[in-house]
Amino acid sequence: MTPSIRNCILIVEDEPLLRIDTVDMVEDEGFEAFEASNADAALLLLEKNPQINVVCTDIDMPGSMDGLALAMLVRQRRPDIAIVVVSGHKRPGEADLPSDGRFVPKPYVKASIMSALRATIATSQS
Repeated sequence: MTPSIRNCILIVEDEPLLRIDTVDMVEDEGFEAFEASNADAALLLLEKNPQINVVCTDIDMPGSMDGLALAMLVRQRRPDIAIVVVSGHKRPGEADLPSDGRFVPKPYVKASIMSALRATIATSQS
């Protein structure tokens, strides 16, 4: 199912193969994808690309902040952005996620990540 409007997703993942796979997966579903290997690179991309309206971030990443801190900062700066947080090591509580953020455990299957992305987009656009 192709989205009715062109959504731009920023994939933030430090594992190169998983990042490439996730980018390919969302592009195959009709989304435009941007990619970053850490929070600092993600913040730069968000500044330069205001059309990004979804962030999908891993929790555990090297750099100045982890994915949960990135998600909270994105929510403060751009409350219009839909946020999905993923992790294979941590399971954040509801209070750890930004409002309307969703969590998907790794390893994830295509259906689960796409379902979370679409639901989060629908919530942020309503």
